[in-house]
Order: sequence, then C-alpha cells, then structure tokens
Amino acid sequence: MRLVGAAEMRAIDEVAIRELGIPGLRLMERAGEAVAAHAALLAPRGRVVVVCGAGNNGGDGWVAARLLRAAGREVLAVSLVPRERLRGDARAAREAAEAAGVPVREAAGPGDLEAAPGELLVDAILGTGLGRPPEGLAAAAIRRVEELRRAGARVLSVDLPSGLDADTGRPPGDCVRADRTVSFAFPKRGLLLFPGAALAGELAVADIGIPAEAAARVPVGCELLEEEEARALVPPRAPDAHKGDAGRLLVIAGSPGKTGAAGLALAGALRGGAGLVTLAAREEVLPLALAGRPEAMSLPLHGHGPLGPGDLAPLLAAARESDALVVGPGIPRGPETGGLLRALLEGARRPAVVDADALNALAAAPAGGGVAGLPAPAVLTPHPGEMARLCGLSAGAVQADRVGLAARQAAAWGCCVVLKGARTVVAGPGAPPAVIPTGNAGMATGGTGDVLAGLAGALLAGGMAARDAARAAAWVHGRAGDLAARRLGQRGLLAADLADALGEVWAAWER
Repeated sequence: MRLVGAAEMRAIDEVAIRELGIPGLRLMERAGEAVAAHAALLAPRGRVVVVCGAGNNGGDGWVAARLLRAAGREVLAVSLVPRERLRGDARAAREAAEAAGVPVREAAGPGDLEAAPGELLVDAILGTGLGRPPEGLAAAAIRRVEELRRAGARVLSVDLPSGLDADTGRPPGDCVRADRTVSFAFPKRGLLLFPGAALAGELAVADIGIPAEAAARVPVGCELLEEEEARALVPPRAPDAHKGDAGRLLVIAGSPGKTGAAGLALAGALRGGAGLVTLAAREEVLPLALAGRPEAMSLPLHGHGPLGPGDLAPLLAAARESDALVVGPGIPRGPETGGLLRALLEGARRPAVVDADALNALAAAPAGGGVAGLPAPAVLTPHPGEMARLCGLSAGAVQADRVGLAARQAAAWGCCVVLKGARTVVAGPGAPPAVIPTGNAGMATGGTGDVLAGLAGALLAGGMAARDAARAAAWVHGRAGDLAARRLGQRGLLAADLADALGEVWAAWER
C-alpha cells in the first residue's frame, strides 16, 4: 500500500486538478462526504461540533457540516478564521454550509469551542501543509479539543490530527488526539509512524475520486508492507528440496556473558528455514550457545578476547563454504574488530546480515565509512542507538525522521537498512522504503533483534535478494511477536517465544 508524504500528496492533487481537469471542489465534496459518514458511525446520536481552520482541511469540515445538517443532525460549525480570509474552494464550501442553514460561531478564543460528553468534535483545523508548530488560535483550539476529549467528547480528525507532521508522525507542537482519523486517497505516512499512529486513533482511508493516473504520474515515496505482499516475497520450498537448497548460513555471534545472543540468532536462523546453520564463536561460548540446538553445527574460534585479525583466516574459509552470513549478535568487540569484519565481508563476498556489535565495531569508521560500499549485498539491522552511532547523530534525531533517514543512508551506503523499532522501516537503494505494520511493544526486550538477524540470514541463504529478504523477515518477525503476545501478553513476552512463533507464521502461510 502506498503511503504519501505532504509534498507527494500535493503533487498528486496538482496532477488531478490541473492536468486531468478534476475540479478541486468535487474532491472536497467527496472528502466531506467521507467525514460526514464517519461522523455518523462514530457518534450516531448527539450534537456534532465541526471546528474549521483556514485551508482546504477546513473546507472539508464545512462540507461535512452541511451534509450532517441535511441528514437531520444537530450541527454547530466553529470557524477559527473570518469568512473574508477564506479563499477558493474553502470559501465556497463555507458559503454553501451557511446557505444550507448550518449555525456558525466565529471563535475569538478557545472558550468559544465547547462540547458535552458523548458529543462529537470534528477536527478540521490544520491539514498536511503544517511546517511548524501550530500558533495562535489554532494552537489554542487544539489544546481545547484535548480538554473536551478528556471530559468525554469524541474526536474525529480530517485527513490527519491537526498538528501532526504528515511525513514523520511527530508533532512539532500541540497536536489533536483523535478517536478516529479519516484520511483521503492514501494514508499519510505520519499516520502509520509513532507517535502519530497513537494520536490518530482508528484509521480509515476514503476514496475521494483521485484518478489512478494522477497517482501514477508521481513517484512513490514510501510503502506499507502488507501481508499479501510479504508472503509473495518468500518463494515456496520445492517438494524435492534438500538441505543444500535451503541454504548454508554462517552465524558469527556470542561471547562470554552474551551466549544467549548467539543462541537466539541460531533459533531465528533455524526457524527461518536455513538448511545448514553453523555458529562461529570462541570455544567457551559454544557449549552454552548450542545447548538445546542440536540442529546447529559449530566452528570454534581459537584464542581469547575480542575478534581480531587472527580470526580472519578461519572465518573466511567458513564463509566461502556458506551462502550467507550473520555477523554481530553479542560478538566480543575490540579496537581491531571493525577492521576484521570489513576484511571478512570484502573477502567472503557473500550476502550478509550485519547486526548489533558488528555495527558498533564498524561505526568506529568516520561518518559510517565502515559500512559504505560493502562489495556483497548487505542488510544492516540497527536499532535507533546503533543508527545514531553509524550516522554521527543523536538517537532523537534518528527517531525524528525514521523513513527519510533510512532511505538516505541506504542510498549513501549502497546497502539495505532495517531501522528497527515501533514501525520498523526497511530501505534499500533505488526503491521506496517500506514501513512494517506488524509487531508490538512486548518485543521491546533483549534478544528479539538477534532472532530477526538469524531469520533474515536464513532468507538470504535461501537465495532471496537482500531487500526482499529484509522486508519479509521484518514482517514475519513482527507477526511472530504479535502471535506470541496474543497467547502470553506483551509484558511477559520473551525473545525465545517469538522465535518459536516463527513456525506459526509459516504454517499459516502454507495453509
């Protein structure tokens, strides 16, 4: 499913109106119809208070107010701007509402906005054009809407909650919290990213008559990966397949105190369908990491302490006998580890998942140079803190624009980036980034990322392209977390539960 940003949606509207001749007022009428329909569903009884701002978002609200009045509902329209300040379609929509007998209150301050418990507030204050924190009466009205919501009124937002950034899902200032948001033509990506996803409430997307041709003329900037698309990425296993066909995966993971990271990466790889899985680790790590995993093989790395140049030869030999690598979960890291990993990836020339401490070791190179230009397809799986170290940013800066940053860095580094977190983002060079809708807060526990690394490595070893393997792995990983949380609850979810639930996802797909 296509997700649009503010500029992308404006471009689609421009094509529809200016190039294809669709009247803007017709689109506004269709949008208002959708708002009125959802208002009736959300609040079948009681008064509806429609709060209208200055732009086309307010125009949609005026249309909805007129249609609700025509349907016999008690309606009050509260205008945050005088009629003379309105232009174009928004002014025409207000004049039509007034002609239809919609009562109008000109707001001089937030006290002019009121609603009783159970009544519905339609938030048509600000639209996708927001570029800075709301100010003045608009900001005061947003705060007043929240006060009334807490007092028992319900809130329906038009296109997106007023004050929300349509691109990032992060409000730069005051923001409405809605019970439901009805978005038009395409969901705005800020509605799928947190905290926007929580502020939007229940999300509905309405077709307002924008021709498919208009959308096709504007490049896709972002996608939401849905189940049908994720399933289509994973090829079925042939009935006569053998373990070699399923892929040989080398997992370099684990250290004293972090043997669990290796064990969970193995679990993800084995449940992910790899045919042969080998763990390379220091000798003292292997007995604990392999406990309960008789399916996995082992490669002891002789010596002690951090991985370094002395480990290159055995790792290269094992990598060249493998179809893909997973490098990083819990590895022992020192000043020479980054150089070793770069030499290994360049020498092996195998698709690789680079995770956790491998990313931290490579981040020692200035400006992310340690991950740029890797010769084989690479999938990097950073959480926000690791992404911040790779990019020389703060974690807050990473979270402020997850989709944009992941896309830019995937292009700059020439690899696939899986930026983990609530609404994981998968970006690859030359293709739109994908937002992953699966997953839940119960997965915010140690070890879930190790399972993802192993799972992605298994799909790479089975022959999938890096971007396809990364997108499918992120979706399946999240769904497994959802299935496990459904049985066990989010608070008690363990990474091992998630690994076991991977089989449930495959089984459902096979059925």
